[in-house]
Amino acid sequence: MTDLTSFPITQRWPARHPERIQLYSLPTPNGVKASIMLEETGLPYEPHLVDFATDDQKSPEFVSLNPNGKIPAMIDPDGPGGEPIGLFESGAILLYLADKTGKFIPADPAGRWHAIQWVMFQMGGVGPMLGQLGFFNKFAGKDWEDKRPRDRYLSETKRLLGVMDKQLEGRDWFLGADYSIADISMLGWVRNLIGFYEARELVGFDDYGNVAAWLERGLARPAVQRGLGIPARP
Repeated sequence: MTDLTSFPITQRWPARHPERIQLYSLPTPNGVKASIMLEETGLPYEPHLVDFATDDQKSPEFVSLNPNGKIPAMIDPDGPGGEPIGLFESGAILLYLADKTGKFIPADPAGRWHAIQWVMFQMGGVGPMLGQLGFFNKFAGKDWEDKRPRDRYLSETKRLLGVMDKQLEGRDWFLGADYSIADISMLGWVRNLIGFYEARELVGFDDYGNVAAWLERGLARPAVQRGLGIPARP
């Protein structure tokens, strides 16, 4: 039987199926990257809810796996060389699972790097900018009289949507005909922008027709629909 007791996180979230990948997450735009990818690849895994309401992500057990205290994180009991490996950062998890399965990333080196560059685009731009705009539009920031911070992130979000829209012109997915980790990395963020963050009209989302059509295609995938709700909230 697989032994994961060397990972302190399993003390707080015991593994009922230690032979499976252990996912520690919450269905946020970053969290669902991992759950969607796991659903898409069909790898067996066991999800564990990291509850922000009780600061689970700040617990010593969670921080032992991710020193940055952010979701998602995971343990693969069958890592490189057959040894368990713990990982954090959603982009790294996407790349790891793509390499492990050979799915959703091109096999040829040039195509592989094209996928990676779009994942980096999401990690460095789409996530941070859309997330900050979401804060200023929906949460405490909306009550601030000074709208310059909100408008700074609004301008950058619209610029990024323009980059995405141009890339998707004549393409179903960011790499062309093939759905990949590039798409998986961005679906949750764009969905939240116009849904949870209530910024559809603010950013003029309907002006970005290629992005809107891409989002609809992505959300229609059964694995995406499943992954968006994993781990289930209480």
